[in-house]
Amino acid sequence: MKIRNMNELDIQNKRVLIRCDLNVPIQNGIIQSDARILASLPTIELALQKKAKVIIMSHLGRPKNECYEKKYSLFPVFKYLKKKINYTKVYFSDNYSNITPIKPGEMLILENVRFNSGELKNDAILSKRYSNLCDIFVMDAFGSAHRKQASTYGIGKFVNIACAGPLLISEITMLKKALKNPQRPMISIVGGSKVSTKFNVLNKLSSISDTLIVGGGIANTFLAIDYNVGKSLHEPEFVLKAKKLRDNYKNIVIPIDSRVGKNFSDTEPCIIKLPSKIKENEEIMDFGDETIKKVVKIIEKAKTIIWNGPVGVFEFFNFRKGTENIAKAIANNSGFSIAGGGDTLSVIDMFSIKNKISYISTGGGAFLEFIEGKKLPAINMLEKNFSINTK
Repeated sequence: MKIRNMNELDIQNKRVLIRCDLNVPIQNGIIQSDARILASLPTIELALQKKAKVIIMSHLGRPKNECYEKKYSLFPVFKYLKKKINYTKVYFSDNYSNITPIKPGEMLILENVRFNSGELKNDAILSKRYSNLCDIFVMDAFGSAHRKQASTYGIGKFVNIACAGPLLISEITMLKKALKNPQRPMISIVGGSKVSTKFNVLNKLSSISDTLIVGGGIANTFLAIDYNVGKSLHEPEFVLKAKKLRDNYKNIVIPIDSRVGKNFSDTEPCIIKLPSKIKENEEIMDFGDETIKKVVKIIEKAKTIIWNGPVGVFEFFNFRKGTENIAKAIANNSGFSIAGGGDTLSVIDMFSIKNKISYISTGGGAFLEFIEGKKLPAINMLEKNFSINTK
C-alpha cells in the first residue's frame, strides 16, 4: 500500500500539524541532548519555507495520570527552537481547544500531548480534536511510530490528508537498506538491560546476521546459562529461553570476560574476571579486555552494522571501556552502520561520533519493532488514510 509524502504536497497557506519526536532528556529545564530535535528540524524548516502555518506536537517523558508535571513540559524545547528558528515568529500554547492563530511561515508549539486525557488510550474524541487543528497532518515521529495513540494513530481516522514527513521516510528507507540484501559480513550489536523485551528481535537478527553480539543485562542472562553471575542484572526466568536461542544459532557472541564490581556506583573500582570466577557479591557491569578485543576484530571486518544499546554501564567511568571501544570501532568502520535507541544516542553524543555513523535512527522501540518485521501502527494509519481519501 502507498502513503503520502509531505514533499509531494502543496502545503502553502495550509494549517500543517506535524507530530514530531521531541522527547529529549531535560534536567532542571536544560536540554541534555538535542539529537532528536536536530533530526526533526529539517522537516519543520521545510514546512516553514513552504509558507505553511506550522503547528508542532510531541510527547515528552511519561507524566503520571496524563496530568501536567513541570519536568515534562515542552516549554524548554520551545525556548530552544525559538532561538534556533529566529527568522520567524514562534509561539507556545498549552490550550489545544483555542490555539493562537498564526500566519503562513510562522510556528506554534503545543504542550506535551501526554498531558491530554485520552492520548495514551487513542481516544476518538481527542483524536478528532487534534484533526480540527489542521488541514494536513504530518507524521514524522518515527520514535513513536510503534505507539497506537491519539497523536500518532487515532488522528489519521479524522483528517482528510495524513502524510509522512521527510524524517519518517528517511528512517524507513535506511532501515530497509540495512535489512534487505545487506553487504556482508553483516553484524548486529544489541545491548540493554532486559532480554525478555528483545527475544523476537534477537531471533530475527540471529537469523539475518553473520554475527550477533550481546551486551549489558541481555548478555548476563546468556552467561547465566552456564555460570553463576552473582548479583548481576539479569532475568533468571528467561535463562532457558536464552539457551534455546543460543543453541539454535551458533553466531551469538557472549562475553568471555567481564568488568565487575561489588556496588553499583560511579566510584566503584572494576576488576576483570572470567565468568566462572564471579562471586555472589559481585555484578557484571561491562565487557572485559579479551571480549573487547574479540568484538572489535569482528566490527573491523563488517560491511553492515546494526547497533542498538550500550554493552555496559557507560555512565560510570570505570565501566565505560567496552561501550567506548565498540562505539569507536563502529565509527572507524568504512561500511554501512545504522544505530538506534535512546541510550545509543547518548553514547554517540558522549564520544562525539555522530558524523561517523552512516545513519542514526531516532527510534528505540520503533527501531526494534521494524527490524523484527512488525507493521508499525503509524505506517498502517498512513496507508489507510491514503486508501480511504484517494478513492
